[in-house]
Amino acid sequence: MKEFRFRLIIILAFIAFSIYLLYPTYLDYRNSKNLSETLEKERLILKANNPNITKAQMDTRLKLVEDSIKAMDPSIVKAKQDRIKLGLDLQGGMRVVLEVNTAKLLEKLAKNPDDVFKKTLADAEKEVGQSEESIIDVFASKLKSKGINLSRYYGNIKDDDADIITRLRKDSEDAVSRAMEIIRNRVDQYGVSEPSIQMQGSRRLIVELPGIANEDQAKQLLQGTALLEFRILKDPEFASTVMQKIDDVLAGISTSSKEEKDTTASNDSTLASNDTTKVSNDTLVAQNNDTNTSTSRDSVDYSKLPENEREKRFAKDHPFFNLANPTRNGEALVLEDNRERVKMLLNRNDIQKVIPNNSEFVFSAKPFVNEGKKIYTLYLVNKKAELTGGVITNARHTIDQTTSAPIVTMEMNAEGSTSWARITGANINKRIAIILDGVVYSAPVVRNKITGGSSQIEGMDNVEEATLLEIVLKAGALPAPINMIEERTVGPSLGQDSVNKGFFSAILGYILVGVFMIFYYKKAGAVAAVGLMFTILFILGILAGFGATLTLPGIAGIILTIGMAVDSNVLIYERMREELATGKTIKAVVDSGFSKAFSAILDSNVTTLFTGLILYQFGTGPVKGFAVTLMIGIVTSLFGTLVIARLIFDYMVYKGHKITIG
Repeated sequence: MKEFRFRLIIILAFIAFSIYLLYPTYLDYRNSKNLSETLEKERLILKANNPNITKAQMDTRLKLVEDSIKAMDPSIVKAKQDRIKLGLDLQGGMRVVLEVNTAKLLEKLAKNPDDVFKKTLADAEKEVGQSEESIIDVFASKLKSKGINLSRYYGNIKDDDADIITRLRKDSEDAVSRAMEIIRNRVDQYGVSEPSIQMQGSRRLIVELPGIANEDQAKQLLQGTALLEFRILKDPEFASTVMQKIDDVLAGISTSSKEEKDTTASNDSTLASNDTTKVSNDTLVAQNNDTNTSTSRDSVDYSKLPENEREKRFAKDHPFFNLANPTRNGEALVLEDNRERVKMLLNRNDIQKVIPNNSEFVFSAKPFVNEGKKIYTLYLVNKKAELTGGVITNARHTIDQTTSAPIVTMEMNAEGSTSWARITGANINKRIAIILDGVVYSAPVVRNKITGGSSQIEGMDNVEEATLLEIVLKAGALPAPINMIEERTVGPSLGQDSVNKGFFSAILGYILVGVFMIFYYKKAGAVAAVGLMFTILFILGILAGFGATLTLPGIAGIILTIGMAVDSNVLIYERMREELATGKTIKAVVDSGFSKAFSAILDSNVTTLFTGLILYQFGTGPVKGFAVTLMIGIVTSLFGTLVIARLIFDYMVYKGHKITIG
């Protein structure tokens, strides 16, 4: 019995260690089940006590309950971290392909980009399209064909194009690397389990986010550049004057262009008749007295026009105010359906000429709802920011004790605190817009000088959105905008269905193989089935121990391993049959069967192992998942056959049991 002791200890140690590694998976399954039951009970209680509670409010409350439960019992989070990781196809979530916008990076790095620069860059971007061709090379080539050196926009006059191109390529590579790290930080802080972030080509990133099925959350998490700016709002009188000029210019164009007239008149003008928010027609007429293009509108009394003509005439006379409804505080209200139309109008060259160089129109981040319609607010702000997010050292989401709304508080460094105190002190009773990625989250009035470098952002709908905003602020700004060029969503129910079917296939495969081996090889087949059971246990234990991710192709790899694992047993048993036919003792038969089949077993498994290594090295995503489980399965199946099965045979021989091999 002593001769078996060492092997028995090794086998028991492997079994115990595998069970230890798999225990967090069982614990997480039990915790998830209990947590789901608790949250469902809480949902029913909230619904009973607050029949009118909205879905957003319900989700916020349940999120707080879930967070408090996890805070009280850290083992819940620990078990989730240590369990077998599930891939996107098993857990549900999103897979997106991102591309760093190198064109925007070139524009950002350029000094004094003019119209020629912008047109050439746009042409280069269009030519490159979705190919892997370098936009830097195409852009440089187009400038050269126009007789323009890159030094006109980059570096200094002494630099030649080759040196500038080299530096721009380095900047582009650094931008992609920085974007990858910033996205990784954001994903980690958000708490996505088993994320996968890989680089594809020179400027693309493949991101897999298991557990996230909300497209808006993923976009905000991945694409937000986190460009935070604090800008002063223009005085209401100034903003009204600028909007009046825009309206006058558009009115002049609409009267001379039938196409523009027809297009403008067809827009939804519901807000034009909203007396609570719209400046009255009489006021508009009075404001137009100083404008030559508006003389035909001065005498119009819209209230006396027939109702079916009133909106058409107003749309013709006031094409801008028909889309952007001015308010007394210098803002304008724009229906969601008209938002893109207003953006297009504001970007026209003739309109840009009447907007002062130091001014810019910016939309609110979120619409408000009035009579079932979503309405955005349009602000006129300083083009130059008073302060940017580079001074932010920390951000934290919380709940406003007064309004119970989610907010994000920010802390600034010493330089930012000093600047913020100066800015707020010089603009008391004025409004400062807090702008993130080009949209206004809030525009509070400065009541007094703010010292200490603290501030807050409002306008979030729920805690999840506030959490995302906190993350993008803390993780830092992306060096260039990122475009989402491909996305794929796997629902959690579909993922669970894949898990159920995958494991059912594995169990069915094990049963069929085990039944065949027992039927064909009798008692020796039962030994193979036992070794195969431990092989599967070791595969799952190693996956959990190394933090590998189990995917649907990975389950396919396990199923393939089940079939391949008995190959070694078949080679051994057939050799044992041959030896048994020669009349050898059962001990000699077992020894010869294992020793003479060893070389063939080793050769076949090593070649398969090399194939797995190649798949892992050059494959991506699902292919890697298949390769990982295949390689682990090869090693564990060898251990199951050559160590566990051999120990069982040796013990049976030692005890004098009869061994049948079919």
